[in-house]
This record gives sequence, structure tokens and C-alpha cells, in this order.
Amino acid sequence: MRKGSLAALLAGTALVLTMAAAEARELRLGHNAAPGNPKDAGAIFFKDRLAEISDGELTVQVGGNSQFGDDVEMLTALRLGTLDMSINSQGPLAGIVPESAVFGLPFLFEDHAAAWKVLDGPLGDELAAKSLEQQMVLVAYWDNGIRQISNNVRPIEAPEDLRGLKIRTPQDPATIDTFSTLGANPTPMQFSELYIALQQGVVDGQENPLMNIYSSKLFEVQKFISMSGHKYEMTPFLVSQLTWDTLSEEEQGWIRQAAIEARDYERELSRDSDSELRGKMEEAGVAFNEVDPEPFREATAPVYDKWEKDYGDFVSRVREAATATE
Repeated sequence: MRKGSLAALLAGTALVLTMAAAEARELRLGHNAAPGNPKDAGAIFFKDRLAEISDGELTVQVGGNSQFGDDVEMLTALRLGTLDMSINSQGPLAGIVPESAVFGLPFLFEDHAAAWKVLDGPLGDELAAKSLEQQMVLVAYWDNGIRQISNNVRPIEAPEDLRGLKIRTPQDPATIDTFSTLGANPTPMQFSELYIALQQGVVDGQENPLMNIYSSKLFEVQKFISMSGHKYEMTPFLVSQLTWDTLSEEEQGWIRQAAIEARDYERELSRDSDSELRGKMEEAGVAFNEVDPEPFREATAPVYDKWEKDYGDFVSRVREAATATE
């Protein structure tokens, strides 16, 4: 090969590589979970899958453990277009889209599968439409598990055991109403502040799925975990509409596909985590107790009265769908 031809070939190859590098786009994805949490594992799955589907045209920088801000700050950043994506939380989303809290009403879903069926259907589509009105594209519902109560005062065996306890809750009105009705003193705060608040006795306890209690090491500063199963909570995967509108239809499709495949992976991890994590925390000295849900179900009935007054049609349709059988 002549020197001139070789030089031209090398120059052409360099040009192609430069153009490919210029076309690749990195998106920032934030979440609040610690390493090892199913949410974090799902984020990594999404990152790898999107790179694969897009053949490297779309890449993702994952900022876990609230590196890009807490959930509320990330929602603000999404709406301003300063953050591209967030695997966020149901409670903070309810501050912007109030109907999202309906899915966390007490004892609404029998199990994970019942919740997924409703979220992946027309009612989930309605919530996504309401999110779009707030400049956020809700592309998939991930799983934040069924929640249990932990505290440092006593096992929670009956509703009256909660009276007077300061229980940290997310900034979620349905959860706040639930614990107020049970006689507790609900104390909303960001998840990133929770470990220190428990350690310093700012609050007596909190409520979360076991996977969050374990991955964020909350069990290190809690004596009792009561298996109340008082509510289910979803995890919305949100994309800034400002970012979304800069993407081609093909790129949007890649993100949807990767988010849904990662959703299925994350849901499986979430559903299967409880038995293993309970054993690990029991070995660490945490005392677990089972809870009869019926007294709690009866005690929280007034929560539904309030929510049906404010969001009657939507609440009734979610309740009907939650108990529907094939």
C-alpha cells in the first residue's frame, strides 16, 4: 500500500472514530439508594442495557446515594432540565402529582404482583399523564417493596403500641395520614437524613421495606422490626421532559425498553429480598415480630374516608383494580 493511501485510510478511520465519539451522548441518572439495594442494582442494569441497545450512542452516569441531590431536589432538577433521569420515590412525587400517593394507601395491595398489575395498566397510564403535565416523563414503575415498622422503644404488635412514637415517614401524605390515624407522631424527613436521626434519637423509628433498612444500615441503630406490611410503595422512573424532547423517537424507545427490562430485574430482586435480609438482621441482633394486620386495617379505615373525599373517583378505581381477579 502506498504511503499516501495508508495515510488517507488512517485519516478516514480517525474521522469515523471522532464522529462516533461526538455522536455518543451521556445522560445523568440519580437515585437515593445505597450500593447493593435493588434500586441501585436496577440502575446499573439500566445503564448497561441502554449502552447495549443503543450500540453506545446513549450512555449513563449513575449518581446513587443522593449524589445528585435528595429526591425532592432531583424532582426539581428534572423539571428544570438540569438532571436527565431519576429513579425517584413515591412520596416526593406526591408533592407534585398528589394522585401518586393513592397507590400507597394502607393495606391496599395483597402482594407485589397485585400492585404491579394495577401500575402497569390504565391507572398507571393516568398517573403517567399527570406526571407529564409536570414536565416529567414516567417511563416505568419500579418497586420499592412492602413496608415494615422499626423502632427503638418496643415491638409494635397492636395499633396502640404506636401511640406517641415519633416515626419518620417520607414526605408522602398517605403515609403521614396513616401513622397519624394510628396515634403515632409522623415526622417527615429525607431518607438521606434518616440514619443520623435514628442514631441521635431525633425520631424513635421509621417505616421502610427490609431492603432499604438493610442496604442503608438502619438496622444498626434500631432494636425492633415489626412485620406490619402496612403499605406497598412504587418507585417511579422519571425522565425530564426537556431532555426527552431532545431525543429522537428511536432514542426514546431505547430508554423505554431499557427502563422496562431493568424494572423487571429490579422487581424480582425486591420481591425476593425479605427472607434473606431478615435472617441477616436477626443475626445482627435485631428483634423481629409478626403482626396481625386486621386491627391495623380496621384502625386505618378513616384514611380511606379522607382520601375518597379528596380524590374519590381515582381512589375508588384504584381500590377496585387492586382487588380485581382475572
